[in-house]
Amino acid sequence: MKNLILTFSIICSTFVFAQKNQNYVEVSYASICCGTPSTNPVMGYISDFQKKNKTKTFEILRQSGLGREGEFNLYISTDHLSKSKKNSFLKGLQSAISSQNTRRNQNSDGIVNFEKSKIVTKADLAKIENLIIYKNNLKLNKEK
Repeated sequence: MKNLILTFSIICSTFVFAQKNQNYVEVSYASICCGTPSTNPVMGYISDFQKKNKTKTFEILRQSGLGREGEFNLYISTDHLSKSKKNSFLKGLQSAISSQNTRRNQNSDGIVNFEKSKIVTKADLAKIENLIIYKNNLKLNKEK
């Protein structure tokens, strides 16, 4: 009986302490008239950051169905990063998004929105519908 209780306690504590990916940053893709902008600059930055800093793979979730022209949000987990790497990641992400927005055609191309101080929690994401795990199609195509 003691072994059963001990085993049950260990399993329960494992689940409690294994809670990861609790904090996410939100990147929103909005449309002006002709669809949303490409995710390539953001995905490229994330991929380069992972390689350069030898970090774990980022968990990226996608919320679709936010508008008529395919507007969507990406939620990128930052829990596995140290404080300094997280700050570096957020500054670089802001820069990549700003660069993408600067190069866009003001009359037709959509815009990418990002606030590095806005944190979305796992509890917030649990309330969202149309949330899926995002797959980076560029990475999959390169492996083929």
